[in-house]
Amino acid sequence: MRKSSPSPKLSRTEFEPELVSTLRSVLDAAVDQIDKAHRTPATKAKMAERLLRAASDGVTDPVTLTAVAIADGMQPAD
Repeated sequence: MRKSSPSPKLSRTEFEPELVSTLRSVLDAAVDQIDKAHRTPATKAKMAERLLRAASDGVTDPVTLTAVAIADGMQPAD
């Protein structure tokens, strides 16, 4: 069994409640758009982490965030 490497730590960033709500909606919508075989908790977590990174970098547009999450969800998490 292969050990998974620990997830890189995200720097502590505070998000406004509205952005958190947007990120949740974007994640749900993005998960619905990836292959059903990839819809695992690990892949969803990978997509959520990618969304948080994008938001930390200042990306707040829901369309852009959705595209970022879908791109990450195209390959299942290890």
